[in-house]
Amino acid sequence: MKKIVFVTGTRADYGKIKSLIKATDESKLFSTYVYITGMHLLNECGNTYMQVVNDEHGKCYVERNVQVSPYMDENLGNTILAFSRFVRDIEPDYIVVHGDRTDALAGASVGLLNNIKVVHIEGGELTGTVDDSIRHAITKMAHIHMTANEETKLRLIQLGEREDTINVIGSPDIDIMLSDAIPKPKDILNKYGIPFEKYGLFIYHPVVTEVESLDAKMKELEKVFDKLSMGMIVIHPNNDLGREVIVEMIEKLSGKDNIRVYKSFPFEEFLSLLKGADFIMGNSSAGIREACVYGIPCINIGTRQNGRYNARILKNIVSVKEDAEEILSAIEHIDDYRFTSNYYGNGRSVKAFMDAMKREVKKSDADVQKVFVDTDETIKKIERFINEGCE
Repeated sequence: MKKIVFVTGTRADYGKIKSLIKATDESKLFSTYVYITGMHLLNECGNTYMQVVNDEHGKCYVERNVQVSPYMDENLGNTILAFSRFVRDIEPDYIVVHGDRTDALAGASVGLLNNIKVVHIEGGELTGTVDDSIRHAITKMAHIHMTANEETKLRLIQLGEREDTINVIGSPDIDIMLSDAIPKPKDILNKYGIPFEKYGLFIYHPVVTEVESLDAKMKELEKVFDKLSMGMIVIHPNNDLGREVIVEMIEKLSGKDNIRVYKSFPFEEFLSLLKGADFIMGNSSAGIREACVYGIPCINIGTRQNGRYNARILKNIVSVKEDAEEILSAIEHIDDYRFTSNYYGNGRSVKAFMDAMKREVKKSDADVQKVFVDTDETIKKIERFINEGCE
């Protein structure tokens, strides 16, 4: 059996990969390990490592020897050191990482520098923050790519990746979204004592390249909540630089009758709340990737998701600035944005992932050397340069 390690550092990436973890754990081809680190370990973020452990998929390892810092570069270095020790102990054949967090960058770095095949989930995406650079860096370290659609596959080819290493599987969380595993929204509202018949969801993460303007943006969002009378379920942000400014604003809202504040929800419960919501508001990728599956309108605030979606395809999204009047206007016209889309997957990602991994297992274990593949256009330009006699 091949040893495969899934790295998870946040509630978001775990939701994306948990169905894949379960599939490999049930397969006779793999011995599955789950390495839990990062934001999962923070009490202020809800100690979400327990959600991973309680699912009982694979051999879970909770990293107790890594210091989680508010600085992304420190987190990267600390996670590399801790994960490197773990990898040397179990000697895996594959390391699976998702997306664009420093935890994934650490996992990919350790894999690349130890001749371990790195599997990257959902590369080729575009966003409006430093996550873009991290994601593309992981792509260049990864040996096996699992993308959400043909658009992102083309970007990986543009980045010089071999086409035969790219597998279009869709977003794995959609398998869960379309399954019977999602509880009824009413049951989750009752579980948490949330009294709202109609409600919106709010998740806003810091954009690390814009922290200087975060205070002013929070004042605009405060104005929005001051004027809203409908129910709002507010969820704490991730632990990127600037988190404390957002949390300070959120805590001011916690005493309002129409607002309920939570550090986190288990993934299926969050999806249930999303399914029952009137809209989702903020800058979370959930508004881009998951909301369209259920046809839930998304008010996308600010620059964090710039480039991540095409408005001609995802018609459930209205993008606004951190401006109270713009946001309130979007809420007033929210019914104009009730559209569904299967652009990010059709609920068959797990099968596509497992088929791709079965093909990989049959390949040579020595095939870990990364090769940059020039596009046809680049090759023509190089040939023209040489033919013209340039030195």
